[in-house]
Amino acid sequence: MTTLRTPAPPRPVQPRAPGRGYRRKSQPEAFAFLTPWLLGAVALTVGPMVVSLYLSFTDYDLFTTPHWVGFGNFTHMFTDDDRYLRSVEVTLIYVLVSVPVKLAVSLGVALLLNTRRGTNGFYRAAFYAPSLLGASVAAALVWRALFTGGGPVNEVLAGFGWHTPSWVDDPNFSLATIVLLGVWQFGAPMVIFLAGLKQVPAELHEAAAIDGAGALRRFRHITLPMLSPVIFFNLVMEAIHAFQAFTPAFVIGGGRGGPADADLFYTLYLFEVGFQDFRMGYASAMAWVLLVVIAIVTAIVFRTAKLWVFYEDRP
Repeated sequence: MTTLRTPAPPRPVQPRAPGRGYRRKSQPEAFAFLTPWLLGAVALTVGPMVVSLYLSFTDYDLFTTPHWVGFGNFTHMFTDDDRYLRSVEVTLIYVLVSVPVKLAVSLGVALLLNTRRGTNGFYRAAFYAPSLLGASVAAALVWRALFTGGGPVNEVLAGFGWHTPSWVDDPNFSLATIVLLGVWQFGAPMVIFLAGLKQVPAELHEAAAIDGAGALRRFRHITLPMLSPVIFFNLVMEAIHAFQAFTPAFVIGGGRGGPADADLFYTLYLFEVGFQDFRMGYASAMAWVLLVVIAIVTAIVFRTAKLWVFYEDRP
């Protein structure tokens, strides 16, 4: 009696891994597509940074050959330049005041929008609109007109019995005007906060409410920890933007730092030194100090993040 054998199933065909020839063949195409970006990065970013680093150790005025002075520019800015120290003071005040206030306002508005329904899209677009203007000259000009002597802000305050001088011309109020402008453009962090609030599980709030936790306690122990990665991101981005603020100070301060250098931001003084006084070597040194300070501040925030930033996949 003949036994029929069942044919063995065919072996699955394993795809061939690309060999060396394949990788070598794809490399020229990859570099060809990357060439425009590489050229732009070298010509517009890396190259100017290297030249700027060299010029920071020279005395250069754009018209003569750079003269090597070593650390003379850095020594002068910290020991003999009072306006430089004033610009550092004004910029630090602006960063320390505007960034926390802006984040608090954007988080508060995001919490309100997160509880509304129906017209949420309209309000979200309305609050985000100022951020679309960014650091535009038009927005700064309008802001200057609002807070100038006899402007709408002074007229409204006078109606309540508060008589204030021209904000943009008074050293005690001028910097506050720029801080308010920065806070007014809270739309970008607000949208990011709103997206983070949508990711907070409603079950956590419901369970806490059943246990008797009030709204404030739920916000402190549930919302803030769950939002900590978003707060961390917004804090880093807004701090970097605040250190680089230029246009509002230039327009509102009249291009020279405002009354008694009350609006002499770091970037404004850098612009004045480099493109008005043509001390390009000194301006390059200032730019590198700003870069180092921003890097240090960012590193500190990242270093301390493990103490207050919580992620779902980590305890």
